[in-house]
Amino acid sequence: MCIMTVLLQAFLLVLLFHINAASRSIITSLPGFPGDLPFKLETGYIGVGDSDNVQLFYYFIESQGSPMYDPLVLWLTGGPGCSGFSALVYENIGPLSFDYAHSFDNKPQLKLNPYSWTKVANIIFIDAPVGTGFSYAKYWDEYPNLNDTISAAQTYQFLRKWLVDHPRFISNPLYITGDSYAGIVLPIIVQKISDGNEDGLEPAMNLQGYVLGNPVTDEVQDANSQVLFAYLKALISHDLYQSTKRNCKGEYVNVDPNNAVCLYDLELVNECVQDLDEANILEPSCETLETPKPIGRKWHPQEFSNKDPIDLLLPSSQVSRPWCREYNYISSRLWANDKTVQSALHVVKGSIKEWVRCNTSLKDSYVNDVSSTVIYHKNLIRKSYRVLIYSGDVDMAIPYVGTFAWIESLNLTIDDEISWKPWFVNAQVAGYKTKYTLGKYELTYTTIKGAGHTAPEYKPEACLAMISRWFALYPL
Repeated sequence: MCIMTVLLQAFLLVLLFHINAASRSIITSLPGFPGDLPFKLETGYIGVGDSDNVQLFYYFIESQGSPMYDPLVLWLTGGPGCSGFSALVYENIGPLSFDYAHSFDNKPQLKLNPYSWTKVANIIFIDAPVGTGFSYAKYWDEYPNLNDTISAAQTYQFLRKWLVDHPRFISNPLYITGDSYAGIVLPIIVQKISDGNEDGLEPAMNLQGYVLGNPVTDEVQDANSQVLFAYLKALISHDLYQSTKRNCKGEYVNVDPNNAVCLYDLELVNECVQDLDEANILEPSCETLETPKPIGRKWHPQEFSNKDPIDLLLPSSQVSRPWCREYNYISSRLWANDKTVQSALHVVKGSIKEWVRCNTSLKDSYVNDVSSTVIYHKNLIRKSYRVLIYSGDVDMAIPYVGTFAWIESLNLTIDDEISWKPWFVNAQVAGYKTKYTLGKYELTYTTIKGAGHTAPEYKPEACLAMISRWFALYPL
């Protein structure tokens, strides 16, 4: 009877493996890239939820270093609703980027990215939650019921099933990573993995820590920090900052509608910052042609904007238009909606109507049921994890000062030897770092000089140096 039980369990595992294996494929070439891919790319779906109704699409790229020993990384892109492909090609996390100089006739071309994080890690790029990228649901009744908690639970289930499908990576050091809105769902996932390991769930995950960039963490604190950020970057005057701080009592989001002096000060603040690119205050502010990056604050500058909308309708011959980063995002939409591309990626035919980099329509149904994840970070400091938090220092959407503030609230011990010191790439300052510890737990926080939201998109070389050193246990 015992032998029969073992044989039955083995049969079921083999059956499960073959069912899942049918939904994953090794991709050796891609439209727009010359020749065969010089790295191992796998795409596929993992079913989660009731009866595997939700099919989460992923791109998996083996490390170009030592796949057997390098970390296994699950990358979560923000939004919510931004595809893992966006991080892969635009944030320089993956080995491909678009070759704009050689793309013609709406046929985007691809080239190798010299700053890919896959040089030092095996990376799973997931399209999550459902409705993101190529992920879909067989029956769309689950689509309107999305929230942060469900999204985190489904991604956690995805990872468990992925590891069953890829047992040779179970022993690799595991890091959960992501940026922007991933700052909400990622700590929840880490907590689930940690709890699952303690409860003895199989397969046990070799979780070593997590990485977050420009993370949404606490809606109110993130937004409140934008006024201080504007002051520190000389976007508003000293007098206006002091007046706003005094009249609003440090609260710039949930403002009393009867507090006229505070509202007036905030209107003046918005007048100073409304024409800036919130993602990177050093770059041109442009009309959005593709799906935008997330907006951090609730009191968005456009509420007070006096810009004449007709300016945006003038012919290009009448308006001198600067280069805009948003223009690059069009390439992914053209490329990913090409039927030959979808066939090459083994996308299920008819599963989605149109691929978009960031599915903003999710906002109509997605419920932000977790407003702050600081409590999760506080719970996790009791574990022996390594944590890296980084911020582009010219990102006004999620300012570094707000991120620094919630890290300080964890009441960790500052490492005296690494207390706000510069770190270097090519003999130049790449940012400033500080390190905290509590027992075997350690957290490194660093800024990326001149980077916006999200940092690797703007400073790929510095960010590759950062993650390479950190994974290797070297000082930044």
